[in-house]
Amino acid sequence: MNIIKFLIPTIIFLFFVSCTKNEIEKSVIKEKSLDFQVLEAYTEGKKSLEQGDVLYAAKKFNEAETLFPQSKWAPKAALMAAYSYYSQDYYADVVAELERFLKVYPNHEDVDYAYYLLGLSYYEQIIDEKKDLQSMISAKEYFEVVLSKFPNTEYALDSEFKIEYINDILASKEMYIGRYYQQRKKWIPAINRFRTVIDSYQTTIYTEEALYRLVEVYYKIGLLEESKKYAKLLGYNYQSSKWYEQSYALFDKKYKINNKVKKSKADEKSKSIINKIKSLID
Repeated sequence: MNIIKFLIPTIIFLFFVSCTKNEIEKSVIKEKSLDFQVLEAYTEGKKSLEQGDVLYAAKKFNEAETLFPQSKWAPKAALMAAYSYYSQDYYADVVAELERFLKVYPNHEDVDYAYYLLGLSYYEQIIDEKKDLQSMISAKEYFEVVLSKFPNTEYALDSEFKIEYINDILASKEMYIGRYYQQRKKWIPAINRFRTVIDSYQTTIYTEEALYRLVEVYYKIGLLEESKKYAKLLGYNYQSSKWYEQSYALFDKKYKINNKVKKSKADEKSKSIINKIKSLID
């Protein structure tokens, strides 16, 4: 009887130990199997991408991420899905994937690449410079994030070049509209456009002309002090430019006449030298 009393707890203990061990073994097997499935889906996605089947590749990368979201492969798979779409110009899908990536994995080591690829996705959509204004603005915003947050990365230099290009386009657009208003004597809208170029796109090639246009507009509407202010600013920064020369001519009416006389004398001198050389040859 005492033996039975002893055996019953022991049997129960061994039963629970056995069950627990089986559960642990099953859990380990399941985890290994799941990790294998993730890797298999990722590998299959990569293979499909290399073969050019980008939609199936993106599907497999998404599958890899969904199977085991805690694994190290999950964020890589999300980025690879975005790149798959990008490789065949599915820009709306790229943007959706990357925006989700930034929300789910905001501190991932490749977040700089995500911002850069977002910028590229909008940048590549700039087909018509007159119409695709929103694409330019969005691209510029993401490239600026790359520059400010990740200045020492390989993506920063290219982002800087692309921002310069976008700024040139935006500045040229402002100048075109500003000239349009100026020709129609709509002075205030014209001034606003030219000042936008100076304030927002001062590193572009259009800054000199924008300053001159402000000199010209203020001069025409009789605000001479404002006109002189921008003329001085133009002279200080671009003294040797043709725009400064034209602004100077606005205030000095004799400047054009003197320049013509100087040019005429210079031309005459050139002719006399040429004729002298000619006589020596003859």
